[in-house]
Amino acid sequence: MRRALTVLLLPLLFIGCDFDELPEFPVGRAIDVQQEMRDFIRAISLYAKGIDQEFLIIPQGGVELVTINARESGAADFDYIDAVDGLAQEALFFGFNGIDQPTPVTEQLRLQTFLDLARDNGKVVLVTDFATSQRNIDDSYALNEEAGYISFAADQAELDDIPIYPPQIHNRNLDDIDRLANARNFLTLINPRLFSTRQEFVDAISETDYDIVIIDFFFNGLEFTEEQIAQLKVKENGGRRLLIAYMSIGFAQDNRFYWQSFWFSNPPSWLEDEVPGLPGNYQVKYWRSEWQDIIFGNSDSYLFRIIDTDFDGVLLDNVDAFELFEEADI
Repeated sequence: MRRALTVLLLPLLFIGCDFDELPEFPVGRAIDVQQEMRDFIRAISLYAKGIDQEFLIIPQGGVELVTINARESGAADFDYIDAVDGLAQEALFFGFNGIDQPTPVTEQLRLQTFLDLARDNGKVVLVTDFATSQRNIDDSYALNEEAGYISFAADQAELDDIPIYPPQIHNRNLDDIDRLANARNFLTLINPRLFSTRQEFVDAISETDYDIVIIDFFFNGLEFTEEQIAQLKVKENGGRRLLIAYMSIGFAQDNRFYWQSFWFSNPPSWLEDEVPGLPGNYQVKYWRSEWQDIIFGNSDSYLFRIIDTDFDGVLLDNVDAFELFEEADI
């Protein structure tokens, strides 16, 4: 009887109402996974820059998001471009099909369409290629410089060492680096497995003159000390450099502080399957508030820890995770 009365009364509730003022009910709303990732990154940027206006936001992968339809022919999405300080891309010229292998020209050109759009709108482009032969390493640096990008030629896919070639850092720069646009080179060293202690890791980086250093926020689960962060920000020559923290926003990782052991058998509704070929990485419904609350927006969040520890910025990895949902029934 109560249900019948409710059905009869509902039409009466709307008499005289302005339908533009009625609440929206997301019944059967399709999820635009590309836009959700843009919105996620913009929200991260807004939060971070609200704490520190100079804090750097650098998404890696998913460069297609710089256009409104994620296509080469699409118009620039300036809301997204304005929210970031740079873009990062792996394997642009070498490494797409394996380390030291040239990336197919068609893929190079496709990616460069998006990267050039960001570059032409004042954003710094950081490219990590994967090459071991001296010829390909030299070509990587030359091709990236010609394109107007800052590059790093990694000799290991694991990003776990400081390359010994070239013997002098490409575009070595003795100046203080206080802005991303002033940098001329960078190092990505996010896997500390070859180093026994945090201090050994810190000392090894301190003995280099890289303008930008990208590292994981943790060393085997431990945060760096205040003194170690200060040391990491100084080049061997005494100049200042930028220190950027790695953080995955497209995948959850089971070795992170936020991971709960029971998730293996009883995962939350926003946590999906392990990513094929990437042990320990799990797809997430990144548009869900439960995941976003882990990443930013509160004093327990991943991003707050990074900002509070005095890093200069963050590299947002696995942005291209939206591709895994494009054909999925979500």
